[in-house]
Amino acid sequence: MHKNKWLLLTLAAGIFLAGLALGSVLQPGAVVRAQANGRVFEIRTYTAAEGKLDALHARFRDHTLRIFKKHGMTSVGYFKPQDPPLSQTTLIYILAHPSRDAAKKAWAEFQADPEWKKVAAESQVNGPLLSKVESVFADPADYSPMK
Repeated sequence: MHKNKWLLLTLAAGIFLAGLALGSVLQPGAVVRAQANGRVFEIRTYTAAEGKLDALHARFRDHTLRIFKKHGMTSVGYFKPQDPPLSQTTLIYILAHPSRDAAKKAWAEFQADPEWKKVAAESQVNGPLLSKVESVFADPADYSPMK
């Protein structure tokens, strides 16, 4: 009986240690994210309403980037897909924020900005520019040259 008890204790300890090791291998990002207080990237994909992509680009070029900057939103890059059908309907861009909380605050201030409200209204006189908006917050991978 004593031998079986020792075997079960050893087996339980082995399973516990294996679980710890496996958990650290499968979820290293959870530990890093919990400890990191670095910036976060927001990847946004806009699908323009039919025939409105040029107007969307003009609004960004002439107004949006400047208003983003006013609210502490750092523009990383703006991208136009090369191949149809996305090249005819899609704008992809990346913003950097100090944190998710900072992003939430900046977006709220941006949307409440009187200048933005005026620009948005004027640019949509002939109908909405967007049919779909997607937003993904992301952390750089540990091997990413951009952190």
